[in-house]
Amino acid sequence: MEKKIKVLIAKPGLDGHDRGAKVVARALRDAGMEVIYTGLHQTAEMIVETALQEDVDVIGLSILSGAHMTYFPKVLKLMKEKGLDDVLLFGGGIIPEEDARKLEEMGVGKIFGPGTPTEEIVQYVKDWYEKHRKNKG
Repeated sequence: MEKKIKVLIAKPGLDGHDRGAKVVARALRDAGMEVIYTGLHQTAEMIVETALQEDVDVIGLSILSGAHMTYFPKVLKLMKEKGLDDVLLFGGGIIPEEDARKLEEMGVGKIFGPGTPTEEIVQYVKDWYEKHRKNKG
């Protein structure tokens, strides 16, 4: 039996809108992945600790509050500190293109904007996993 891709979907900060995160979580689950959804109002520390405890392959952050240039770098830093260098961090939400480019340059995998087809996100995660993680476990 092939190992399922394990994904953590998280909503950092005070943003209370999680419909998009739930849609993405369901699409990933329906594509055969194991998905953990943290719920609202997570700190960067809580997200990384959950990722560590659950031994996830992928972390997806959904940020609509405008705090993306705070949360993504903080999560990346904590991931490095905790040895999660081989875990993909991607995200989605209301993030200007210029900021998305900066985040990707920092090490965030890809930023998906509103209206992105869920199939595109699923394929991105599968492609990344095939390239980077298949031989891990």
